[in-house]
Amino acid sequence: MKILLIRHGDPDYEHDTLTEQGWVEAELLARRLQSAAIDDFYLSPLGRAQDTAGVTLKALGRTGETLPWLREFWGGFDEPYTGMRRCPWNLMPQYWTAQEKLLHPTQWREDGLLRTGDVAEVYDETAVGVDELLARYGLIRQGNLYKGENNHKTIALFCHFGISMAILSHLMMISPAVLWQAFFTPTASVTTLVTEERTKGKIIFRCCGLGDASHLEGQGRVMGRSGLMRECFEDDTIER
Repeated sequence: MKILLIRHGDPDYEHDTLTEQGWVEAELLARRLQSAAIDDFYLSPLGRAQDTAGVTLKALGRTGETLPWLREFWGGFDEPYTGMRRCPWNLMPQYWTAQEKLLHPTQWREDGLLRTGDVAEVYDETAVGVDELLARYGLIRQGNLYKGENNHKTIALFCHFGISMAILSHLMMISPAVLWQAFFTPTASVTTLVTEERTKGKIIFRCCGLGDASHLEGQGRVMGRSGLMRECFEDDTIER
């Protein structure tokens, strides 16, 4: 089985749709996916993912199913001192790299900062959504493996960065905190997961392409950096 995790095109967050650049990315993405032999399409309910998927679905004459849990990861934590709610991929490096629990595949739940919010609860909802979806295709989660009759289906999930990393975390037993902080998927990129079944009926997923945007770069488009911080520090408070 193959899963394609597809991030939406360059976002207009204010209107929950795509920017002009995002629509171009969605068109180029649709051209790539025309040859992907996708069996089923699943969509986040948010506009920017719906719009991105809509271009592909129209080109292929297909429809998709909207799954509420595929919306951007909505769990968060309360920032100390200000009390402002923050998303879990907005931790400062000097904090998360020093927290051994955050680096652990299960103990991340015990981190004092994340426990101020509902990150673990929303993560669990995501895990349930993933497992219910895979059960449709005969793959049943037992422990850290999936068991059942494997298949050659390909499904595409049009969604977002944060939720994609939560899905990867659940499938591959990696701390979501590590994935959220240390990895990045460009806009309109494709992350490819495939099953591996070395023993009959005992199945894992392997990632063989994270955030692939070659279909954009090959057309002279720069990598979509929405959500990616600056490469080098710049102090905006200094007068120039």
